[in-house]
Amino acid sequence: MTALIPPPLSLYIHIPWCVKKCPYCDFNSHGQKGELPVADYVAALVRDLEQDLPLVWGRTVHSVFFGGGTPSLFMPEAIGAILDACTARLRFAPSAEITMECNPGTAEHGRFEAYRAAGVNRISFGIQSFDDGCLQRLGRIHDSREAERAVKLAQDAGYDNLNLDLMYALPGQDLAMALHDVERAIALQPAHLSHYQLTMEPNTAFAARPPEGLPDEDGAWDIQEHCIERMADAGYAQYEVSAYARPGRQCAHNLNYWRFGDYLGIGAGAHGKISSGASGEILRRWKPKNPRDFMAHAGTVQGIGGDDPISPANRPFDYMLNALRLVEGFTLPDFEARTGLDRVVIAGELAQAQARGWLEQAGDRVRPTELGQRFTNDVIGLFLA
Repeated sequence: MTALIPPPLSLYIHIPWCVKKCPYCDFNSHGQKGELPVADYVAALVRDLEQDLPLVWGRTVHSVFFGGGTPSLFMPEAIGAILDACTARLRFAPSAEITMECNPGTAEHGRFEAYRAAGVNRISFGIQSFDDGCLQRLGRIHDSREAERAVKLAQDAGYDNLNLDLMYALPGQDLAMALHDVERAIALQPAHLSHYQLTMEPNTAFAARPPEGLPDEDGAWDIQEHCIERMADAGYAQYEVSAYARPGRQCAHNLNYWRFGDYLGIGAGAHGKISSGASGEILRRWKPKNPRDFMAHAGTVQGIGGDDPISPANRPFDYMLNALRLVEGFTLPDFEARTGLDRVVIAGELAQAQARGWLEQAGDRVRPTELGQRFTNDVIGLFLA
């Protein structure tokens, strides 16, 4: 074992409601039924945060992410109240990145200025596609015109740090359609693009009833390669399996996840990971998924869904599950500092991965090769305890 050095700290805040549940979504989201209990939920978030504060006394928050669900269902006043409560209880870095996910179908004129005033300095739009047929098959509540309008409204409000989420390998989508989506996204000039393959996640409507017209594996790989090339030509460099950014515009919050950083997770179903330099423990904590249960018990023992220390034996896998998604890979000193383990414990697995052409090493830097990026899950699987 080596000294465990607590990494940078982030804060994740979960807003669990959507207008309706998308058939591909496996996140903890719940279709809106009637008026949202905004005031009760904000109060519960504060109680939840206060209960977790002893885990992070004296540490600085470098990024915040409002995820969901659809956080943009909450008015700017509610988002501002949450951030005010957080900054009153935690030390925020002056340059902290504060992201809010937004569904284009919930964007209204005038609200983006108010979100900026509340402290949100980055917006992530769930566009998914600019093809209206694809959007309908995905169960989205917006169309392509609403998507473009929402992005332009945010830009008019002064946002220059925007992410657009796109999905590919969609029902009925061919290569030309996927490239057209990328072209429409590039034309809006966001700082960041996320480009995900549609997958049939367990316990989703699509898993139970898969849609027709999905591209096969080779077709999906062909789409991905051509889209990566087009985004690179437009100045968006791939830095993670599904993330592309202009120079210096990578998502700080997600980078902290992938670099095995720490994060508090507050809200219904939120997960956190906290390292303790004093005890050498790395703790995963999560909250009850049901919003009613969360609001009823937040701030009490029942408000903690579970605590799971990551054993030393499982730390290599947990670390690689994140770090090997990055094009930059990781350094061996970083592995030691963030897991509290000596690099010798992964020497055999690294040698296997290099022998198979999945990883390459230069000095202390370990990176996935192009082949390794294609078989990320297989590479990570080598490190299972």
